[in-house]
Amino acid sequence: MLKLKIVSPERIEFDGEVESVLVPGSQGQFEILTDHAPIISTLDKGVVTYGLPKGEKVELPVLGGFVEVQQNVVSLCVEVNE
Repeated sequence: MLKLKIVSPERIEFDGEVESVLVPGSQGQFEILTDHAPIISTLDKGVVTYGLPKGEKVELPVLGGFVEVQQNVVSLCVEVNE
């Protein structure tokens, strides 16, 4: 399991456990799974998709931001495209 926290300038968008996170990285889309190597990356406009433990997928359109992965903790600071 991964611990995911997504924050935007307006609010905390999500804070909980997920199985995977798919992000629109500046060099292309990539997926983060359990035990992913540490990384910091910028995000482009696109969709952040995360998989909840019950198999449900949630999509969050973003205009850009940053992602940091460290020891199964994924932190996203994004501007949400509402």
